[in-house]
Amino acid sequence: MSGTVFGDNCPLVVSPRQLFDLPPKSDVAVIDASWHMPNSPRKAREEFLKKRIPNAQFLDLDEAASPHELGLKHMMPTGQVFAKACQSLGISPKSHVVLYDTHGVFSSPRALFMFRALGHDRSSILNGGLPHWEANGCTVETGEPKPVEPIEYPPPFLDQEVIRSKCLHPLQYRFGLSFSIGYEQIISNANRDPSTEPIAELVLDARPKGRFVLELPYAHFHYQLNMPGLFRYLGTDPEPRPGLPSGHIPHSLSLPFTAFLDTNTYKPTPTSEEVTYTTLRSPHKIIESLRSALGDERLKEVMEGKRGVVTSCGSGMTAGVLWLGLKLLGVENVALYDESWTGYAARESSPIVKAN
Repeated sequence: MSGTVFGDNCPLVVSPRQLFDLPPKSDVAVIDASWHMPNSPRKAREEFLKKRIPNAQFLDLDEAASPHELGLKHMMPTGQVFAKACQSLGISPKSHVVLYDTHGVFSSPRALFMFRALGHDRSSILNGGLPHWEANGCTVETGEPKPVEPIEYPPPFLDQEVIRSKCLHPLQYRFGLSFSIGYEQIISNANRDPSTEPIAELVLDARPKGRFVLELPYAHFHYQLNMPGLFRYLGTDPEPRPGLPSGHIPHSLSLPFTAFLDTNTYKPTPTSEEVTYTTLRSPHKIIESLRSALGDERLKEVMEGKRGVVTSCGSGMTAGVLWLGLKLLGVENVALYDESWTGYAARESSPIVKAN
């Protein structure tokens, strides 16, 4: 099994108990991949120093990234950037990397997507993250982490089939040369009608529905006082990034990433306030959420591999939650739009739908 109890068959998701029970000498790298929205006052690195899983290291997803012509954050890194990050974190190609975040399940799936897309299949997320770890009575540590010795990590190649991003040629991506192609792929797909063109991919938008649809149909107006969730669904939510319009890509479908998650609470001590965190829903609940968004016919196409899926969100972060949920169901033909809405809507030439 060469370094990890799972060998090359590391699961996409592990529980706190599974992580806790791993042999001490196994080659496991626990990584805090926490990230917060740009309008949040929280600082992931500072929180990491205050509390973390023992022996964890911190991965800054905005730093382990490629530059972008629009200044977008946390874009998929080149092979060289990824290898450098792994070396600094003490990760070898044989390490089992367990990624977690402090929300529960939020940014860790995006980090997992990065590892898997760059060929590091010995990777998992910790379901429920740090809060679930603590809720299970597991210990934490604080202060500066223990230094790690840099480990040689050869620059990997990107799996071009799983991402709508930069760079077509594997050698270009591996060694840092890139050019923009993801946007053109999305625009081309937006011109195809999935109801009549089988080659059209289904774009699933993980943002809240209030950022997906802007107009409030008159026929539904009289319901809003008794159904506050409907008002959010029909468009009162601005984008968290200043100057960016709401709306959606033509033919895309709304599937908020929270549809794949359960909300949990626990009290660290009997007198403390409750802590809220998320965990992944069961496969049965995930597939029912998919059914609600896609309908029976399109769900069947996706599950049988006859229809490709692209996940998108605000900046490519929570699209990872949808990607992970689909992979847990065994969906093979699924990719992630790296720029997502921030890159798409920032271009004046982008067609934007602002109605349901």
